[in-house]
Amino acid sequence: MIQQKPDAAMNAKALSQDPHRVGEDREKVLEVAIGREVRAFRKQQNMTVADLAKASGLSIGMLSKIENGNTSPSLNTLQTLSHVLSVPLTAFLRRFEEKRSAVHTKAGHGVEMERDGTRAGHQYNLLGHIGSNSSGVMVEPYLITLSETSDVFPTFQHEGIETIYMLEGAVDYRHGTEVFRLEPGDTLFFDADAPHGPEVLVRLPIRYLSIISYPQAN
Repeated sequence: MIQQKPDAAMNAKALSQDPHRVGEDREKVLEVAIGREVRAFRKQQNMTVADLAKASGLSIGMLSKIENGNTSPSLNTLQTLSHVLSVPLTAFLRRFEEKRSAVHTKAGHGVEMERDGTRAGHQYNLLGHIGSNSSGVMVEPYLITLSETSDVFPTFQHEGIETIYMLEGAVDYRHGTEVFRLEPGDTLFFDADAPHGPEVLVRLPIRYLSIISYPQAN
C-alpha cells in the first residue's frame, strides 16, 4: 500500500545547528580548536577535569574555559598540558591547521558509478567526494537518473542515513515494508540500513538527488 507523504512538521525541540551563523574571527576559532583537542586528549587518558586540574596545577574553572574555547591559553599553559597529557604541543593546533575542502562539480561532470544491481537506463552520478575530514561524517551525494523501465529493481541496504529529493518524474519508492509516492519537490529521509529502492517507475524520466551520510571509519 502506498503511504501518503506525512506532514513535515518540525519537532518543537530546536535543532542544534545554526546554518546562518556568522563565522567567528580567527583568534576565537583557534581557541575553540585548542579546547576541543584538550578535551579529546583528556578523555583519551580517562581523566576527569578534576584529575587534569590536580596534575597540571591549573584550576578547574580555567580548564573549563580552555576546553570550551572561552579563553586563550598562554604558551606556558599549553606546555604544561602537553606534558601532563603526554602529547606534543603542536597536537593542540591540529584541527586549526587542517585544510577544509570544497568540491565543485560542473553540470554533467559527475562521476558515473555502478552500484550492485544497476540496470541499463539507470544512471548514478557521484557529484563530489571529500575523504577523511574533521567532522567525522562521510557524505556521498548522487544524481540518479532512471530513463528506462525494468521488471526487477535492485534493493539497497547499507549503513547511514539517506535523503532523497525528487527533481523530475514520479516513482513509488520502497523503504522496508512501506512504499512512498515521490514526485518533484518531495523528500524522503530514512535509515538506510532497511532495504530500500525504487518499486514502480510511475512517470519517466525520473531524476532525484540521493545524499548518503555515514560515520567516518577510524
